[in-house]
Amino acid sequence: MNIKTVGNITSSILIIGCFHGDEPQGKYLIEEYLKTKPDTNLCFIPCLNEYGFEHNIRTNSNGVDLNRNFPTKNWVLSEKDNFYGGIEPASEKETKFVIDIIETNKPKLILTLHAPYKVVNYDGPAKEVSEQISKIIKYPVEESIGYPTPGSFGTWAGIERKIPTITLELDEECDIKELVEPVFKIFEMLEKY
Repeated sequence: MNIKTVGNITSSILIIGCFHGDEPQGKYLIEEYLKTKPDTNLCFIPCLNEYGFEHNIRTNSNGVDLNRNFPTKNWVLSEKDNFYGGIEPASEKETKFVIDIIETNKPKLILTLHAPYKVVNYDGPAKEVSEQISKIIKYPVEESIGYPTPGSFGTWAGIERKIPTITLELDEECDIKELVEPVFKIFEMLEKY
């Protein structure tokens, strides 16, 4: 397993890119930010789903949607499709890696970078910081993504553990370079959070 954290491992802010391999925006933006700010006090996981990224698919090497594999109260054994939650909760090495980072470091806020919905979605006590992010990136704030997400990271971390958890759904149709300025501003805001 090649998953790694970059930045300040003991930071109270955790930022995760590339939960889904076909949503590479987060990995790119994190890596570009770290080039400009190598001494960051944020903790990053630039690419959680390396297999999916390498193959441009949503799921990991076992065909599991990592954002449906967390041990939530609403986890269900589902059909083996793009939203397959695995054979059991936390069955995947990537899920276990994130759980271990969170249980060890106890971040006070988590941001995950996804695509394509152009919304600032939040779980748990994250409305205020979501509104601050919304002002920077000009996306609406949504408490619900609009469809069921059993076993999701947001439910596990935000709702069940009460860690403010934000899913920043980036525009996948614009040139990635257009996202650099607003996303860097969000990271800079979180440096001071």
